[in-house]
Amino acid sequence: MLDALLQYRGQLLQGLEITLIVGVASFLLGFLIAAVLAPLAVYGNSITRRIIMGYVGLIRGLPELLVIFLVFYGGTVLLTKLVGEYVEVDALTAGIVSLAVVAAAYLTEILRGALVSVSSGQWEAALSLGFRRPRAFHLVILPQMMARALPGLGNQWLVTLKESALVSVVGLEELMRKSVVAAGATHQPLAFYLAAAGLYVMVTAVSNLAFKAYETRLTVHLR
Repeated sequence: MLDALLQYRGQLLQGLEITLIVGVASFLLGFLIAAVLAPLAVYGNSITRRIIMGYVGLIRGLPELLVIFLVFYGGTVLLTKLVGEYVEVDALTAGIVSLAVVAAAYLTEILRGALVSVSSGQWEAALSLGFRRPRAFHLVILPQMMARALPGLGNQWLVTLKESALVSVVGLEELMRKSVVAAGATHQPLAFYLAAAGLYVMVTAVSNLAFKAYETRLTVHLR
């Protein structure tokens, strides 16, 4: 068993690299989208709020696997029609975009809820000190919003990381796909699935430490 793991360790590490690329890129892209949508969902006009919440409700109601298929196959069809010749969306791009779309819906709701929970008195206090609204939001509201959203953000990051295993259905060889291939080639599935589990747990542990450190730093800053 150990010999088989050593033989395929390079493949597993390559799969872990792809998993991290997809997970990190999807989460960051989703967070950037949510950072724009969440304030609009709170402070925008009624039409804007309805559109954003409609998007959130729609995506949260769809299986992640379906979103991946829609982006991979639908993106190819759409680009082909726009360009006038066959253009195929590669698996990596499809995986990142589809998971980012899903993450953005959940992150928008997390950030929106955190923003709403900040007392309106914080706005009044900041404005009474002479801050303009953008500066008041950046210096006063945003840190408090992030402190409240952090547990949800950490949880969504772990969900996105685990969802990266789904992109193997469009041909991307991430950690789980590499594990399946190695298990089939060596007929030792337990060894490789346990190895994959260990790598996921390692990434989760490091992520939890990172979020905990940021939470501590943010708490000290708010004091």
